[in-house]
Amino acid sequence: MKMNTRIKTSLLILAVAVLASCSKGKGGTSYDGVPLIILDTDLVSSTDDLFAMEMLYRYEEEGKCKLLGIVVDREGEAGAAVADVMNTYFNHADTPIGLVRKGIPSPRVWIDYSSLPSLADERGEKLFRRSVKDCPALPDGWELYRRLLASAPDNSVTICSIGFVTSLAQLLESGPDGYSPLSGVDLVRRKVRRIQLMGGVFGDSVEPDFNFSQGLPFAQTFFRLWPQDVDIVFTPMEVGDPVEYTPEQVLADISWTDVHPIKQVYLTYDCNTGQKMWDPLAVINAVEGDPLFTLSPRGTVTLSDKAVTTFTASPDGNCRYQIAGDAAWAERMLGKIRAYNRLPR
Repeated sequence: MKMNTRIKTSLLILAVAVLASCSKGKGGTSYDGVPLIILDTDLVSSTDDLFAMEMLYRYEEEGKCKLLGIVVDREGEAGAAVADVMNTYFNHADTPIGLVRKGIPSPRVWIDYSSLPSLADERGEKLFRRSVKDCPALPDGWELYRRLLASAPDNSVTICSIGFVTSLAQLLESGPDGYSPLSGVDLVRRKVRRIQLMGGVFGDSVEPDFNFSQGLPFAQTFFRLWPQDVDIVFTPMEVGDPVEYTPEQVLADISWTDVHPIKQVYLTYDCNTGQKMWDPLAVINAVEGDPLFTLSPRGTVTLSDKAVTTFTASPDGNCRYQIAGDAAWAERMLGKIRAYNRLPR
């Protein structure tokens, strides 16, 4: 049976509308095949989170990704305020922020730069501008996840988790709401392409993972509920250990300006703690892809009641992990991080 011209035209218009709607990300921005990233970070404890954020800003400016939002998974408003300083300084003030209100009560802090937003110059003027005027009004991290995922194309979002998995566990436990009729698990299954997860200890070492051990109940919920058909790529501790960015290198690389949030952290707080670049490696993998890394075969990962991760090879598994490279590879990775620090904003 032949279609008449009017029906053909109507179907063509409908198809174009559907394709257009499926090509939209947050805020109506087009999805052109670049990774759509949600960053999940435990700010105000170590500085590698800051470098990871800076790289995402730069990547987006280069058209290599779209940063949909930032979830701060360290309980309280201090980390959200630091995220706002970073967003504002790097001209990404419209990037939404979510925070954790019921999370890990007192996780360990290595470098406490939570007072960064309140630092002032000799005249008493704040060093850094802010965009968020009311941190208490920010959404919970799990709620921001639901909002961003619901409006994203199917199978398009990469979650880059470089801290705890508090908000992710709460997302997976969430039910239908005004953003989506799907449960948290089904929303992740439909919208998330993969998660780049900074965590785990593999290889010959058997020891608890720091990020998972700090909030073990949340980590156990994450491992129990994460959909088995959504990929996880782990950035384990041992991969970032040889990638060390010294304070002297940091300050030399940001010598082009006097006012810079990362530079100010290094000038104000004790950052000489042997800061390894664990978190940026997760970001590099999420944005630039797998070819820069040596990955394990596919398999499954279990978490013990002591926060020890165990990998079991399986061709049908959804898990892989990065394998530590040699000294030359570590130097190349550090070079990528340093290159973005040397650029004026």
